[in-house]
Amino acid sequence: MRLGQFVMESGGAQVRVWGETDVLVVSAPLPGVLRVRLAPQARANGLGFPRLSEKRSFALRPDLPEAERLSVQEDGETMRVGGGGLTLHLNRVSGAWRVTENPDGKQDRELTSVPDWNGDAPTARPALDAERFNLRRSRLSVDAPDGAAYLGFGERVGPLDKRGMHLTFWNTDCYPHHTDTDPLYISVPFTTVVQGERAHGIFVDETWRMTADVARTNPRALEFASAGPELDVYILAGPRPADVLRRYADLTGYSPMPPLWALGAAQSRWGYRTADDLRAVIAGYRERDLPLDSVYIDIEYMDAFKVWTVNRSGFPDLKAFVKEAAKEGVKLVPIIDPGIKAEPGYDVYEEALKNDYLIRTARGDVLVGEVWPDPAVFPDFTRPEVVAWWAAHHKLFTDAGIQGQWNDMNEPACFSLAQPRETEGKTLPYDALHGAHSHLEMHNAYANPMSQASRAGYAKYSPQIRPWIISRAGYAGIQRHATVWTGDNAATWSHLALSLPMIGGLGLSGIPFASADVGGFGGDTTGELLARWYQAAVGYAFLRNHSAQGTADQEPWRFGEPYTSIIRAALELRYRLLPHLYTLAYGASRTGLPILRPLALHHAGDEDALRADSQYLLGQGLMVAPVMAAGHSKRQVYLPAGRWASVFNLAEFGAIHDGPAYVTADAPLHTLPLYLKAGEALPLTEATAHTTQARWERVTWLAHLGETGFVGHLYEDAGDGPVGGRFTRLVGDREGGTLSIRRETEGEAALPEQREVLHIIGLEPIREVHGAASFSYEDGVLRLTLPARWEEITVTWVE
Repeated sequence: MRLGQFVMESGGAQVRVWGETDVLVVSAPLPGVLRVRLAPQARANGLGFPRLSEKRSFALRPDLPEAERLSVQEDGETMRVGGGGLTLHLNRVSGAWRVTENPDGKQDRELTSVPDWNGDAPTARPALDAERFNLRRSRLSVDAPDGAAYLGFGERVGPLDKRGMHLTFWNTDCYPHHTDTDPLYISVPFTTVVQGERAHGIFVDETWRMTADVARTNPRALEFASAGPELDVYILAGPRPADVLRRYADLTGYSPMPPLWALGAAQSRWGYRTADDLRAVIAGYRERDLPLDSVYIDIEYMDAFKVWTVNRSGFPDLKAFVKEAAKEGVKLVPIIDPGIKAEPGYDVYEEALKNDYLIRTARGDVLVGEVWPDPAVFPDFTRPEVVAWWAAHHKLFTDAGIQGQWNDMNEPACFSLAQPRETEGKTLPYDALHGAHSHLEMHNAYANPMSQASRAGYAKYSPQIRPWIISRAGYAGIQRHATVWTGDNAATWSHLALSLPMIGGLGLSGIPFASADVGGFGGDTTGELLARWYQAAVGYAFLRNHSAQGTADQEPWRFGEPYTSIIRAALELRYRLLPHLYTLAYGASRTGLPILRPLALHHAGDEDALRADSQYLLGQGLMVAPVMAAGHSKRQVYLPAGRWASVFNLAEFGAIHDGPAYVTADAPLHTLPLYLKAGEALPLTEATAHTTQARWERVTWLAHLGETGFVGHLYEDAGDGPVGGRFTRLVGDREGGTLSIRRETEGEAALPEQREVLHIIGLEPIREVHGAASFSYEDGVLRLTLPARWEEITVTWVE
């Protein structure tokens, strides 16, 4: 950095500092969030020096409130800029800076220290050639204290803690990926830094190709290197990882509430070609009493791979088929790719060409490549008019009654180019043009406005529904528009095991709804692998069995018994958990916390929890510990601090363990190890063939009594449409040998009368129960049948 003898300008909500060549701008967009926009070599990079041009962000929510006001103090070589509860300490000579917080008003606590930031002048910048030149232009070095863990960074393989890894932010169509592949499909330059019991966040809002060296080359430094002229850095206060995620969601937006049906079972395959194929799939599920809520259809439904068309030989009446499937409780989810077939007379291509909606080469010609359509051209989604045009094409789906879709190949993927250029991966060349911006800058952001267009299309043509949109690629902020999955995985035990830290890492990157293809996309799965994968996926945000053409069929019944029955039991367990999963989804749309949670989210100071990436939490209190190795019937499970009751398959109530501890779980093929933490209560229901509405006529609460009692939560509504239903808290207050149970509700009152049952684990022999319709007690479990309109239940026991 080159501030040297600097000049400072304060405008209330912004402080700008500049020296001979560099500019630094400070603001506080939200409480607990400080933005430091760094522009090394700004004099050479822009004509407006020392002012910086307005920057468009694809990550930030568009309705951010007015920024916090800043205070400025000068003390010798140090300038302090305070706002939002954080303070930037800037060395006026070196340009080094650090951020502190002072939540208790006593002593500053350092969150982040940046000893160095610098960049190259444009004349020193090499040509845009990935193979022969180093593209780094702007660099940032952040101190990486010993023992600090770095979580998140988007879609990554490897352990949850990325310390010691070198990461590339460049969305890549990678098939097949492996346990050491980098990069993958989703780039989110946001990390939660965990040090002891405390956490803070670092978000670098740059869509340019970028790398992060996470204390690998220099074990004391986290180093970002961007191909762009700036580094736009946000520091987010904690103190817990959950607080960091909430602040990140405040900054970049919350995920919309999904429809209930999207949380049910889904079946997909690249190879279903016709409506008859899908009819056979649905019948296969129904004939075998397997729950199913949706079927996904790949590229074969299109006419010659032309987007926004339907192959009439395979789907002579798409609308009629959607209605037919709906009678079986099944939704249709078609794929959409961004590549447009360059075919004269094809209306989508002609419209795009006429209105200049397409990405161009550096010479100004329309860029022509190959994806599934060949030749193919690509919409420039970075422009609002193109987003609106793409949104309007969703009327094809809404007119047919379709309520969700699958956005694929949107890295964007491109197999070859008509105008050969060197590219990095199967995509467009660095110097392709999105308006006045290069692909090097816009590549990582490409999927965000594409999915934004999808959401806008459904909002316009089907405003009465909650659209379900999943996307293979994405950048920070994608959670506002779509959920994601981990792309083209493989039918191997290693990929099953890999799915948990990958989904967990996406959740810690601010994407609360993430999943992986059950059974594996590429290669041939086996009955045992498929069964164990369905068990592991009980807590995936959504559950989709998906495979590639040319691989072995992997519908749940393909491997016969005992596997069909074991998969059925896993699906029924998923459907029993739907009240809990739906409540977690409601919470995710308001807190930013993911459905599937790594243990580190709630046990940040526990190093064993940080490393336990073969198990996960659903909420704070339900531990899921699947078996993910061939032929194994036992596994080791780590239980953090607290008391944990064995509730295998949510049916077998066994030993109670005091954590922190490692325990061995007996888990033959039909068994999924589950543990419920003391103080927690889960809402469950009965398994059904498909979902209907999130107003469950029968609710079974499973509670584990803690020292002070227990608390459970349940959100209910229509399962689709406007969000706004009833939120229930089940509270059990324990005092001595007495437990008082009550229900607190808010919101909609006109829900169906429920039949409720309450199972309580961890009780001594019962003396009396008042207020229940009936009860029984056996082996430490009290089973209560609750009367209609009950108000309070009192339980006393022998101490």
